[in-house]
Amino acid sequence: MGHVEDRWFKTVKQPGGGTQRVKSARFGQGMRYRVRYIAPDGRERSESFPDRAKRAAEDFLVSVEADKLRAAYVDPAAGRVLFREYAEAWLRTRVLDESSREVTEMRVRKHLYPFFGDRQLAAIKPGHVREWDSGMVGKLAASTRSVVFTHLRSILGAAVDDERIAKNPCSARSVKQPRPIERRVVPWTLEQVQEIRSHLPVRYRPVVDLGAGCGMRQGEILALAEDDIDLDGGWLHVTHQIKRVRSRLVFGLPKSDRDRRVPLPDSVGDVLRAHMTEHPPLSVTLPWEDPFCADLRTYALVLHTSRKTAVNRSWFDEKVWRPAVEAAGVVPGRTTGMHALRHFYASALLDAGESIKALAEYLGHTDPGFTLRVYTHLMPASEERTRRAIDALFRPVAGRSDGPTTAQGPHNGQVGV
Repeated sequence: MGHVEDRWFKTVKQPGGGTQRVKSARFGQGMRYRVRYIAPDGRERSESFPDRAKRAAEDFLVSVEADKLRAAYVDPAAGRVLFREYAEAWLRTRVLDESSREVTEMRVRKHLYPFFGDRQLAAIKPGHVREWDSGMVGKLAASTRSVVFTHLRSILGAAVDDERIAKNPCSARSVKQPRPIERRVVPWTLEQVQEIRSHLPVRYRPVVDLGAGCGMRQGEILALAEDDIDLDGGWLHVTHQIKRVRSRLVFGLPKSDRDRRVPLPDSVGDVLRAHMTEHPPLSVTLPWEDPFCADLRTYALVLHTSRKTAVNRSWFDEKVWRPAVEAAGVVPGRTTGMHALRHFYASALLDAGESIKALAEYLGHTDPGFTLRVYTHLMPASEERTRRAIDALFRPVAGRSDGPTTAQGPHNGQVGV
């Protein structure tokens, strides 16, 4: 059991055998009370408190002993590390692909360090999290605030796991994660898609066919290789993408690290066949995932520049895609990137009656529930499907008009029991 020591006084024995409390050499200097206790690892620990804080020292001791009994003890000294120092270690040890790591590092250093960087982990309270979030309103979009909040919660959650702090301030009931503004997807019309395609240079027009006709992401389109195309079987194999990491191009796995097969319509297959005749595939070698690694991969890319290089998405967006969008009469914005072609693809499949499960698989979504949440408003109205289904069953057969055709039986129109 620990105890509270008063360092301003000491007890001395009197000649007659009694004791007396007298001032120590430390009287009036520094912290007065020191709590001394044995930690679960068997080592002695101490915590100091100022004058007039004896009650706080006693409460601290009671709390420590209770935490030891509940196996919830956290060494107070462990939480004195600065948030910046701990976050840097978290960034180094977190398992991420290099492109995600680059973005995560930027967000943490730019949006969390200015407020939390010089604070000790143990000093960060729920009120600080609320203050930080309110200060970001108007500076960051709600979607970005939500992502950065997730990083903060993950860092402090790791600190709990490492027994640096006892609780995660982000998990307090008074702290709410920012919610992105939900915007309904409004797909382009076929005329808009065709108009944008017509304003692209001929060598890049297949990006529209692959995006709107196969639902591929931009990085997957730019990385499409000749061996990924099965013209006879009618399939595309999405096995890799081109990403930009540390300002350099690399090959990498598709999003969520999952490859997939996508049905290849004949119309898109014809476009690819003609394109590869006019512009033969080009073998391109790039690092795999990390621009500084020795693992190099080579693919015969279907799409490439006139300078015989892989297409850099940043250059393509600014010099090729945006001018085509503007020429088509579409106002450029956050929703007019190549990702809009995937929305067109999804709306076309749902309108044709394709299932959410199949659509999620073709789009490369790991969770069909996510696909449903994004595109549910594009599904044909259920009431109209109901009318068509019942009409198809109840519509009288030629020469018979005595009720639903499925109810006709050997009992003169009576439904059997």
